[in-house]
Amino acid sequence: MTRASGGGTIADNAIEMVNLTKTFAAPRGIADLVHRRTAAGGVTPVDGVDLAVEEGEVFGLLGPNGAGKTTLIKILCTLVLPTAGAAKVNGYDVVKESGRVRESIGLVTTDERSFYWRLTGRQNLEFFGSLHNFSTDDGREMVEELLGVVDLKDAADVRFLNYSAGMKQRMAIARGLLNDPAVLFMDEPTRSLDPGAAESLRDFIRKEIVGSRGKTIFISTHNLAEAEELCGRVAIFDEGKIKVIGSPNELKASLGDGSKLSDVFLHYTGKRFEERGRAGAGATAPGFRPDRRGFPHRGGGLGRRRGGV
Repeated sequence: MTRASGGGTIADNAIEMVNLTKTFAAPRGIADLVHRRTAAGGVTPVDGVDLAVEEGEVFGLLGPNGAGKTTLIKILCTLVLPTAGAAKVNGYDVVKESGRVRESIGLVTTDERSFYWRLTGRQNLEFFGSLHNFSTDDGREMVEELLGVVDLKDAADVRFLNYSAGMKQRMAIARGLLNDPAVLFMDEPTRSLDPGAAESLRDFIRKEIVGSRGKTIFISTHNLAEAEELCGRVAIFDEGKIKVIGSPNELKASLGDGSKLSDVFLHYTGKRFEERGRAGAGATAPGFRPDRRGFPHRGGGLGRRRGGV
């Protein structure tokens, strides 16, 4: 187990971050724009993150919605520029070599709007394959292979809008694997899935993506069971900062016998972490935290505005 701390990077890691920071400026009104006044304040969803993820590792970022997990993934996937610090993915700088980073990674999100609902599953994958500059024959061959990998061959010619939530998520994984990436980023992959579909998807990730394909996986989640089942190491992440890093067993053992991952989260953040389905009547939804007005607030997905803070 290691606490988050400053320092240099380690060579030959799949992902490296040093003092990575992102601050979003506060919204400005029309008067501010006319008079060119600088807005005061701002939000910092990623605050001085130092982290190294080894090749072939399944690393989990565990924290509630609104903690800054999605913004961190956006930076690593070159979708958002950092304000300060540095990050490398597969040895490529996310700012200076963003094109090389994108060529070597895959991204799996729960944002269904990024698919074309009136196209079939096969047509969707063929379209996204063309964006990777695959030839027609190579693209079709890759699509056919991935449809078999995610067990969707029988539904390949069904329109995406008729897919179940589990099938849509498997399609998102297939899309993320189109370019055979060295690193696969997964942003809350089982969100909105029922328990059976979520367990099936975790089993697929563990056996196929990790076991058969040996990918490095960086997964963000607010599901404690998911983090324990899939991840070799997890980082407790809250308010833009890494509080502690270690394997689930190491983290629990550090607090004594009988401790749970939720106890670890409480110990390092001072907040209770409610798992899905355990919030009582009137409680804030799992993984949620009150906003400044006291209402439940959930951080946005990768397609939302303001960087999913």
